[in-house]
Amino acid sequence: MPAVRRLRLLAAAATVPLLLGALGACGYGSRAKQDEQGAVAAKGPKIDGLDRVKVGYFANTTHATALVGDRKGFFQKELGGTKFAPSVFNAGPAEIEALNSGAIDIGWIGPSPAINGWTTSQGKSLKIISGSASGGVSLVVNPKKIKNLDDLKGKTIATPQLGNTQDVALLNYLAEKGYKVDATTGKGDVTVQRTENKVTPVAFRQGSIDAAWVPEPTASKLVEEGGKVLLDEKKLWKDGKFVITNVIVSQKFLKEHPKAVEAVLRGSVKTNTYIRTHPAEAKQALNDKLADAAGKALPPSVIDPAFRNTDVTDDPLAATLQLEADHAVRAGLLKKPSLEGIYDLTLLNKVLKAEGKPAVDDAGLGSEQSAHASRR
Repeated sequence: MPAVRRLRLLAAAATVPLLLGALGACGYGSRAKQDEQGAVAAKGPKIDGLDRVKVGYFANTTHATALVGDRKGFFQKELGGTKFAPSVFNAGPAEIEALNSGAIDIGWIGPSPAINGWTTSQGKSLKIISGSASGGVSLVVNPKKIKNLDDLKGKTIATPQLGNTQDVALLNYLAEKGYKVDATTGKGDVTVQRTENKVTPVAFRQGSIDAAWVPEPTASKLVEEGGKVLLDEKKLWKDGKFVITNVIVSQKFLKEHPKAVEAVLRGSVKTNTYIRTHPAEAKQALNDKLADAAGKALPPSVIDPAFRNTDVTDDPLAATLQLEADHAVRAGLLKKPSLEGIYDLTLLNKVLKAEGKPAVDDAGLGSEQSAHASRR
């Protein structure tokens, strides 16, 4: 089966069960609630004459930049009279579909959906324009059923969705350990069960899954349910760093409204600085936004480790994106894709320079213009 067709089938399969939970005011993601306490009103001149910039993100700790920046008004301050208009998604394929349709302009998203979106559109739909987060993913097990990493055969392990970033990571890990698993069905020596993050703690509590390879705060929720972190994914990566969240943009929007994109990137960089320099306040802002999505805030026993386990970063850690694509190939989810041109870090490096920060690199996967800007 051709790689592009296979990716489309995988994306469609992943979208069906999860899109139902994502449908909302904009047709793809639920419109984020107006933040009465932390909101900054849109005022002043509109950037590029735009009424709004439509943004997508997930209610995960790994999307802390988007959540904290929204809560504290960093994005709105940079956009002036152009409204920062967020929508919350549950599924990467749904967010890619929203980007392709114009329902959103910019999105925070995991590397695997970004790779799939790039590949299925033959490099025409999106660009990765910044990093956002590293880490924040763990294999959490029921310690009564799984004692060590050699005790996975015959067990059922949950991931958030077929072909998503954690699904790819688990399938690659199992392949390295010699386990045979059909990537599409999840059946084999180990059963990989695709389960929404919000459902995973219930499944874990009821015993229908034995473990889960999941992002924060779901991982810490499972620990709260009596689970044990058997493997922090950071341990599998050089220097403990790997991209878990990127910032992507529609190529059409980037071409037509670069000033608006630059404003959002300024907000992103300033938010990451704030998170690093004001961790307690940032953690509270993050929990406030998670409460907006879930209806209640996370207890300290969950939000504290979830926040601690996730590192915000402006650097897209581009070299690890290629490795994650290689992992998807090894897992049998796609044939080797060409990622050349997937990055455009020109505006990010412009913002970083203005903030007195070092430029970041695209690992040879950017446009000539982006690569030139990275070297300056």
